[in-house]
Amino acid sequence: EVQLVESGGGLVQAGGSLRLSCAAPGFTFDDYAIGWFRQAPGKEREGVSCINSVDGHTYYYGSVKGRFTASSDAAKNTVYLQMNSLKSEDTGVYYCARARTAGTWCPTTTLDFGSWGQGTQVTVSS
Repeated sequence: EVQLVESGGGLVQAGGSLRLSCAAPGFTFDDYAIGWFRQAPGKEREGVSCINSVDGHTYYYGSVKGRFTASSDAAKNTVYLQMNSLKSEDTGVYYCARARTAGTWCPTTTLDFGSWGQGTQVTVSS
C-alpha cells in the first residue's frame, strides 16, 4: 500500500504560520484527489482541504477558509498546506490522504480516502 509522509508540524504562537508537506513515492499526485485532515484531542477527524484531480480546484472546509492554502509541486510529487494566522483551535494532528480511486473529484467522506500518512502534530499556543 502507498504510504504518505507528512512533515512540518510543530509549536507556534497564535497568529503565526506553518507549512506542512505531504510526500509519497510511487504514484503521481496529479492523478488523485489529495486531502488534508486534522484531528484535535477528543474530537473526530475533520476535513481541512482537498485538491481535485479532475480540474485541480482546491476546496477548503470550515474555519480554515482564507487562512490556509493547499498546493502541489508535481516535480517533487509533494502537496503542501500553508497555514497562516493560526489559532489555538487549529491545534491537532494533521494528516494527508489520497483518494482511493484515480481521476475522481474530491471524495465527500473519509471512507473514500486511503493511503493515510502517520500525521504531524501542530500545536498553537495562545
